[in-house]
Parts: sequence; C-alpha cells; structure tokens
Amino acid sequence: MNPHTRFKFCLYVADGAENSIRAISNLTAICREYLPGRHAIKVVNVLKEPKFALANGIFMTPTLIRLPPGPAVRVVGTLSDTQTVLLALGLEAQQSVA
Repeated sequence: MNPHTRFKFCLYVADGAENSIRAISNLTAICREYLPGRHAIKVVNVLKEPKFALANGIFMTPTLIRLPPGPAVRVVGTLSDTQTVLLALGLEAQQSVA
C-alpha cells in the first residue's frame, strides 16, 4: 500500500467495559506507532447505538473494523497482541515513522 494511505477504523465498544477500554487504548497506541497522522478512529458505543451496531453485524464487543481502502477486515477482542492485529489488518509491512 502507498505509504501515504490514510486508514479508517471503526471500533465498536460497550460503554465502560474493561475490554472495551483496553481495545481503545491498544488501537490508539498501534495507530500512533505504526500509522502516525494517517489514521482516523470512530468509536461506536453499542449500548447507545444498538441499531447501528446490529445493522453492521456487530454482535460482540470490542470489534474493530478496518474500512476501505482495501477490503473491510474485522478483529474481535482487546487488540492486545500488536503483531497479530497488524497482520490481521494487513499492516504488518507498514513502517513506524519516527
């Protein structure tokens, strides 16, 4: 992928749940390190927007969706294993810009 590609993520969480708080923190850290200035994160609280979550096939939280460019990809969980998350999202080849 182009090194200037901007990545969009939608993270579905359950308001205040420990796993959701971890997922937000982990995704923020991953984006800060591997996609600085090249990412946008939308956080959706399924307890406040249940119809939106169900319409997008979200039945479990936390769930991360990488939006286009490229195919949509879903990752469920706290996103604590950085290398696995990078691989799942197709970002393993992305370099951190220091």
